[in-house]
Amino acid sequence: MDFEKFLKEFDVEPKNPSEAAIRRWRSAVSIVKNRRRRFRMTADLDKRSEAEKKKLKIQEKIRVALYVQKAALQFIDAGARGEYTLSDEAREAGFSIPADELASIVRGHDIKGLKFHGGVEGIARKVCVSLDEGVHESDIPIRQKIFGINRYTEKPPRIFLMFVWDALQDLTLIILMVCAVLSIGVGLPTEGWPAGVYDGLGILLSIILVVMVTATSDYKQSLQFLDLDREKKKISIQVTRDERRQKVSIYDLVVGDVVHLYIGDQVPADGIFISNHSLVIDESSLSGESEPVHIYNEKPFLLSGTKVQDGSGTMLVTTVGMRTEWGKLMETLNEGGVDETPLQVKLNGVATIIGKIGLSFAVVTFLVLAIRFMVEKAIRHEFTHWSSADALTLIDYFAIAVTIIVVAVPEGLPLAVTLSLAFAMKKLMDDRALVRHLSACETMGSASCICTDKTGTLTTNHMVVSKIWISTKITDVKTKEDGSIFQLETTERALNILLQAIIQNTGSEVVKDKEGKNTIIGTPTEIALLELGLLLGGDFKAQRKEFKIIKVEPFNSVRKKMSVLVALPEGGLRAFCKGASEIVLEMCDKVIDDSGEIVPLSEEKFQEVTDIINGFASEALRTLCLVFKDLNGSSYENIPDNGYTLIAVVGIKDPVRPGVKEAVQTCLAAGIFVRMVTGDNINTAKAIARECGILTPDGVAVEGPEFRNMSPDEMKRIIPKLQVMARSLPLDKHTLVTQLRNTFGEVVAVTGDGTNDAPALHESDIGLAMGIAGTEVAKESADVIILDDNFSTIIKVAKWGRSVYINIQKFVQFQLTVNIVALIINFVSACVSGSAPLTAVQLLWVNMIMDTLGALALATEPPNDALMERLPVGRGESFITKVMWRNIIGQSIYQLIVLGLLNFDGKQLLQLIRLDATDDVLKTVIFNSFVFCQVFNEINSREMEKINIFRGMLNSWLFTGVMVATVVFQVIIVEFLGAIASTVPLSWQLWLFCVLIGAVSMPIAVVIKFIPVGKVTTAKPKHHDGYEALPSGPELT
Repeated sequence: MDFEKFLKEFDVEPKNPSEAAIRRWRSAVSIVKNRRRRFRMTADLDKRSEAEKKKLKIQEKIRVALYVQKAALQFIDAGARGEYTLSDEAREAGFSIPADELASIVRGHDIKGLKFHGGVEGIARKVCVSLDEGVHESDIPIRQKIFGINRYTEKPPRIFLMFVWDALQDLTLIILMVCAVLSIGVGLPTEGWPAGVYDGLGILLSIILVVMVTATSDYKQSLQFLDLDREKKKISIQVTRDERRQKVSIYDLVVGDVVHLYIGDQVPADGIFISNHSLVIDESSLSGESEPVHIYNEKPFLLSGTKVQDGSGTMLVTTVGMRTEWGKLMETLNEGGVDETPLQVKLNGVATIIGKIGLSFAVVTFLVLAIRFMVEKAIRHEFTHWSSADALTLIDYFAIAVTIIVVAVPEGLPLAVTLSLAFAMKKLMDDRALVRHLSACETMGSASCICTDKTGTLTTNHMVVSKIWISTKITDVKTKEDGSIFQLETTERALNILLQAIIQNTGSEVVKDKEGKNTIIGTPTEIALLELGLLLGGDFKAQRKEFKIIKVEPFNSVRKKMSVLVALPEGGLRAFCKGASEIVLEMCDKVIDDSGEIVPLSEEKFQEVTDIINGFASEALRTLCLVFKDLNGSSYENIPDNGYTLIAVVGIKDPVRPGVKEAVQTCLAAGIFVRMVTGDNINTAKAIARECGILTPDGVAVEGPEFRNMSPDEMKRIIPKLQVMARSLPLDKHTLVTQLRNTFGEVVAVTGDGTNDAPALHESDIGLAMGIAGTEVAKESADVIILDDNFSTIIKVAKWGRSVYINIQKFVQFQLTVNIVALIINFVSACVSGSAPLTAVQLLWVNMIMDTLGALALATEPPNDALMERLPVGRGESFITKVMWRNIIGQSIYQLIVLGLLNFDGKQLLQLIRLDATDDVLKTVIFNSFVFCQVFNEINSREMEKINIFRGMLNSWLFTGVMVATVVFQVIIVEFLGAIASTVPLSWQLWLFCVLIGAVSMPIAVVIKFIPVGKVTTAKPKHHDGYEALPSGPELT
């Protein structure tokens, strides 16, 4: 049976599904027992639409402030500004400007107002802060009290009682409650107290149990999602406080903080720039305008929520929290919820189809029971005589029909996906991976290709300069344990220029830590170079004071170089540049020779330096060229791109992470192709790729420029063998991802850390941002954040993704078996004997076993290593596979035969004729056998293809706990709750008989697994569901 053809309406994209697709599948969901609960974890499209309108209004308001208001301010005399009121509390604390005045200056881009207050220095004085020392920790509480905290209004978390109320919205439970009340109302006058209330009270107590278990499960899920949501919002920023640099949460920022901004950072609050190096801000998230904004003296205002697109700088925080426009915008972003995942949608479709079948069976069952009852009354000539007992019988029939709907509509299917995802996301958090989008957890299980960065992902990102070529000599750099200066074999002039190139042309800084010791802050590459400079005897602070920096062009992944223009103490200008060796070397026409003199860079010398670079690279060292150029004149608009003198080539060692080679082998065994995409030299990339096991003898390595100039046909030919792309631009990564997805149908996971990686992260099926090296822009575009930047963690995400998929398949197989058996046995029994073998209370208990408890047991099983020995599930694969149908049908046939025999010939089989309570005992045996069939089938469902179903069972404490709890409660129901559950205590022989009936399903399952099922022909030798073929012999265990 192929369910997929019935599920065409229930198909959405894993990332950014269209509103039309979302509305289409929701309108197709026609049978829902509890709409409030079913759609609790789906996006509220109406609220989302309202939030979007609010967002557009706020953006329009900001645009007005940025353009109209700025124009109007040109005509306002700064000296004639209105008076503002300062609170006594603020005055007593020493502040001389109120929060609203600060907010209006920045929000309105009021440059004249800023000048009126004395510029950024004047504002700093009025908020009692030194721009060099920053805020004092002791002042933070009073600043938060007067100027506010940097937090936004959020919806309060839902309390437990709200989940109880949601669970009570189930239409079938409401109908059953009405039936229970009617049953008590009719039963009391006819049967008296207490016999008359047993049936109704039993149903009510069962409903209370179902509601409490359901609400508890949902509440626990909500707490897990809240924890994950808090983790998503953890953003750190560098500030100067108490005269030292430190990292703090953006939520701990206060007015007066001096914040340091770098490329890719999110501006954490409104503020005024203090100093910058080519700072460019992207305000599109706030104003909707895509044009970048350059920050300088006449445009000094920075708005919260905007992104640093290029450059770096420092700012003074002036407004925080809900006083900022971003705060108001964030409030709207909380509305609307998250998009549902493809599995949730698909299982909503499965639930709808089965629900329709179940509803039909329930209606027919009630009609058969009611008609049969009325025909019997007519035969006895009692059709005109109706008693309250007759009414009670009809109410019982109706309750059974409604309870069949309770069991038949698998409401738990889509909710089991949420449960499984919540569990996986919580566990992944412990494994150092933060899942930002629910669907990514599912999709990662289908990943067939990973395009990974090198630096920090495959390598440790702990860099040190290992070798240096200067003055035609190669020197191995060694750290002196006694802290003494490392001596280079070069002239003093060459050494001085090298130290200038290192110290002047860096984005790093030497700062004091808590203990007062010097520490370097910056990127790992910058830190490695600056450490070399200090090791060679350089004095960072002295040199920075001696030279004045005029202009900076920071490093980014497009330029692949960093340049700086400085004013020399003796007059004149000097430009320094460092970056990718091949690019920077091409900018040189001179070199410092072994005597320290500047000589022309001949072709022979150029080739010699190229060989040095390639030699360093073949040893898996990152290579950088350091160059300089003396300039005539006192000003330059742009830093030159040619005419430089080569100072040195450095080789930076960045060791491969432990366990990466094994992780790559795991990927390959799992059918996941690993490609390295890096900005490094091709020889460095090849050496690291070989060490990691990525580059094989028949694999291809290309450079970005070569790749981007290929024709589509050439790309199509080379991509299947492409294992390494070096010297790549973010655009090359984006092109590769697009080709892999569209041309080859791959499910692609991509890692990224830079601002320019955002398009590739967005385009991929699963975007993986680095938590340590990654910028806020990259993290915002990603689906998963790898908190430790480790490639091995990506494998854990893939393993959990596969686990979610397979666990849901197990649960679906289990639940559909219960559905089929419960429907058919009740329907056939009603048609043949005029009564249902399972009462409403018993069916409610069965529903809880197969729904909430079944989901807890099967949907939360932890992954095992065998999952990474399967091939990934391809796009468009059928979710309910032939293997699942084989198991479902096989187990259903066994259960129906056994329960049918008990129902229609149980007395003879059990030799119960001589007993007084034969009917009650037989019904109890049927109920007990049915439950134990489900208990053992739940264990069977742990493995859909392999024979050994017990492997790792004790490792899943939740599964074991649910099994034990189910059995214990079943004993209590049968032995002690007979009056409510319509059961009688059984002898030990009958208990053993019931358990054996359930246990026989295990050898039955073994036999079923040997029944062959068809396979779908694919490009790779896969099993029909994308997995390996069913093993035989010893592999079965």
